[in-house]
Amino acid sequence: MPTLRQARVSDHGTLVTCVQRWWGDSRSPEQARELSLLLPKLFLQFFSATSLVLEDGTDVRAFLVGFYAVDNDTEAYIHFVGVDPELRGQGTARGLYTAFFQRAAAAGRTEVRAITSPTNAGSIAFHRAMGFDMEGGDREVDGLPVHADYDGPGQDRVCFYKKIAP
Repeated sequence: MPTLRQARVSDHGTLVTCVQRWWGDSRSPEQARELSLLLPKLFLQFFSATSLVLEDGTDVRAFLVGFYAVDNDTEAYIHFVGVDPELRGQGTARGLYTAFFQRAAAAGRTEVRAITSPTNAGSIAFHRAMGFDMEGGDREVDGLPVHADYDGPGQDRVCFYKKIAP
């Protein structure tokens, strides 16, 4: 039976390996490696208390890296979520998000934010199903509000927000 726990700095290498392995079926090895660069060790050094790991015995099966805004008392942010392909479609990501929402609400947060690429239809559908709204962007692509160059030139993003009860 998988157990959910707080992330640890020592999880970093394992999570990077998971990203490269779990996304290896849909990306080239180089693309999977580039994706893992979105998860530098600093996220676990400074936000392990707000990040989650789902383990089954000694194997990591899923994780969520998130944190609470330091510039305000209301927002939380989900930065990266990974689920073992064997568990996808079984509510694992929903469970991670729900646990994060509960912990953020208990910490007095009232809004959770996340972003994704406008080409990531699965992520967009998932966030909508989880009750996230999309922020207005500076342009529209395929009916989606997009923030052009959000993460640098050519790195457009769809921005989500969800109100949660404290």
